[in-house]
Amino acid sequence: MGLGSIVGTGIFVSIAIATQVAGSGVIISITLAAILATLNGLSSAQLAAAHPVSGGTYEYGYRFLNSYFGFTAGWMFMTAKSASAATAVLGCAGYLFYAFDISSGSSALVITGLVILLLMTILVSGGIRRSNSANKYIVSITLAGLLALIVTALFVTGLPTEPFTGALESTSGTSILYGAALMFVAYTGYGRIATLGEEVSEPRTTIPKAIILAMVVIVLLYLMITVTALSVLGPDAFGATVEGEAAPLMVVAQALSVPVIGPVITFAAVTAMLGVLLNLILGLSRVLLGMARRRDVPFALSAVHSVTKSPVPAVITTSVIIGALVLSGDVVFTWSFSAFTVLIYYSITNLSALFMPEELRLYPRIIPALGLFGCLFLAFWIDPSIWIWGVGLIVTGLIWHTVTKRMGS
Repeated sequence: MGLGSIVGTGIFVSIAIATQVAGSGVIISITLAAILATLNGLSSAQLAAAHPVSGGTYEYGYRFLNSYFGFTAGWMFMTAKSASAATAVLGCAGYLFYAFDISSGSSALVITGLVILLLMTILVSGGIRRSNSANKYIVSITLAGLLALIVTALFVTGLPTEPFTGALESTSGTSILYGAALMFVAYTGYGRIATLGEEVSEPRTTIPKAIILAMVVIVLLYLMITVTALSVLGPDAFGATVEGEAAPLMVVAQALSVPVIGPVITFAAVTAMLGVLLNLILGLSRVLLGMARRRDVPFALSAVHSVTKSPVPAVITTSVIIGALVLSGDVVFTWSFSAFTVLIYYSITNLSALFMPEELRLYPRIIPALGLFGCLFLAFWIDPSIWIWGVGLIVTGLIWHTVTKRMGS
């Protein structure tokens, strides 16, 4: 479940975005982001064990902090994951364009992305849910495609050693930290594992083991793909692949000049990103539903269809938000915006874990303390134009929450 939640846009698009910033130092960025994500995953696990309800940090903030932190967590989750979904939409369209050799401007990419989003919205509005078995198939197809790329590159270019030797050369610490902030988002699907506390045997030991095991597998996969891409294209050329159609691994596959590998990577990428998009629309609409029931957003969004049991107004609103971000046509912007807002979201996760009562705690306070520091520290290494917008969004949300709270009282 953890692999299915994590493998997607991160590996097919965001590694190239981080490489554009950090160059060869992206290898260090990936490792730093993994350490921080593991700390946050453990904080999420103990919160889920203590308060096993849907809604994640939105609910934890209300329970262990106050309504302002809870609302901000929900607000940031909606923003962060909507931006991630927009990246998945643009990435999916980019891989399709590249695969069929369609050369066009950003307008065509945006229109294609909006059509993909519309189709996924119709599916979710009809109450369609992806089963665990479908998740396994998607993960298997994705991993098979990625491993095929790695093995093919080994045969064509040999053992990649240069990316490791170049990781510490000509890359600034600032760039590495910025890259780590961008890569952090690529790990955040581990929250899905933390919500399974009521459905697994011995959750106090099973969930932490699952999180750590998933993180180990993912970081090894990310490193292998990154090293392969850097070995085949070099950091500058690989970073530049997010311009235009934004199909980084297709460019790597094409550079290998092996006929079969391109279609394999396209199929794996499109399958993975459609799965990510479907899951995000489902998850975001349910968080929006919970916020509407608490009147943190208009109550009209809490309506549920009598037949399909799908929260149709929340699903449509979620897709409109994602669509607005798709209109940017820029995966670097959408992913960077997602990075800042998700780091704020997990800052509140760690703060909630820090203030948990001692009798509910699974791990020492040092874990959420380090997670909180790491999230806030990395958040402000992102481009200032991004986090200024993010801070403005937080302030706007808090003003809205204050007004609605006073009207409710």
